[in-house]
Amino acid sequence: MSYSVGQVSAFAGVTVRTLHHYDKAGLLSPSGRSHAGYRLYNEADLVRLQQILFYRELGFSLDQIAAIFKDPQANALEQLRARQRQLSEEIARLQRLAEVAQRAIQVQQTGVALTPQERFEVFGEITFDLSYATEAELKWADSDGQREAMARAAAHTKQDWRHLMNEAAAWRAELLAAFDEQEPGEGERAMDLAEEHRLHISRWFTSCPPDMHQRIADDFTADPRAFALVVPPSQQRPGLAAYLRQAIHANAARHTGGPGGIEEDG
Repeated sequence: MSYSVGQVSAFAGVTVRTLHHYDKAGLLSPSGRSHAGYRLYNEADLVRLQQILFYRELGFSLDQIAAIFKDPQANALEQLRARQRQLSEEIARLQRLAEVAQRAIQVQQTGVALTPQERFEVFGEITFDLSYATEAELKWADSDGQREAMARAAAHTKQDWRHLMNEAAAWRAELLAAFDEQEPGEGERAMDLAEEHRLHISRWFTSCPPDMHQRIADDFTADPRAFALVVPPSQQRPGLAAYLRQAIHANAARHTGGPGGIEEDG
């Protein structure tokens, strides 16, 4: 039995244009023609179309499908296994994104509600970049510290946020003064400021041991969005992120008993 392009398009759920494209690509050429010269598909053609649609549903490109059809025994199993691995990785990534979204919903539901005026009053120029927040959530997804920080942030009241942001602003002023006065990044004043920052994180969000603090500091120089959470762009100076990173690493060495250092606090 033979079927016209229109009939195949209707019951296969693809457009006539798609069928013509498959024909042009050499993937599916109708086996027959009507007396009037119209393309006609037979049962074997429909089986092949079903295979094409199956591979397309799995995300294979037309070139990949063509390679499989050239040598099904050699290519199909290998290609399917590779695609299975890719799909599994994509499923895992989407699952993590779903968890991020769920945590964001929880924060919105349980966190303090602020009007735009109150938000500016509390946070000032500090802004939270959603794209960075999502990436950070994925990066630290398996961290107990990240989960604790999210939970504690959600529990903060407006008064808590005002207190901690005022504390952060006072610390930031001291950091800018030390930098502008050209205090060395590995000097005692800079290291003391780094220690204040570490304790601020522990006090308001999650326990922040020196090694964790170093990883946070590395983000300051690697991603401007991370540093903007600490120092808003209007207050930044060239080299300031690297300066703070140097101070934090020096302070971590001091805590771990490095040269001239002190022992880690318990």
